[in-house]
Amino acid sequence: MPSHSEEFLRLANEAKARIKEVSPQEAAKLVSEGAILVDVREKEEFDKSHLPDAQHVSRGLLEMKIHEVAPDKTAPVVCYCAGGNRGALAADTLQKMGYSNVVSIQGGLNACSIEEEKA
Repeated sequence: MPSHSEEFLRLANEAKARIKEVSPQEAAKLVSEGAILVDVREKEEFDKSHLPDAQHVSRGLLEMKIHEVAPDKTAPVVCYCAGGNRGALAADTLQKMGYSNVVSIQGGLNACSIEEEKA
């Protein structure tokens, strides 16, 4: 896997300061209560594996496509990616677009996999 540039990490860390990150357990609870789960990875990544009930909207198309899976800007939305950075950037973008109840899974799908193995 390619390493992230310093600029990308800086942007992701700035986004994380503006959004709420939740643990995989908290995310699972939110989804069980009706939150929309959005996988913002690339389609190839999503096709290989994804969390149950996840909707795919790649980060590059987020602004154009999010209304298709989350038309209500007050509905709870849980974003995730592989490691937590793109998910945080997506949650930050959604907040800027007026979504008021958005979180990102801390550590992304990688953290979920670790948690599933512990269970």
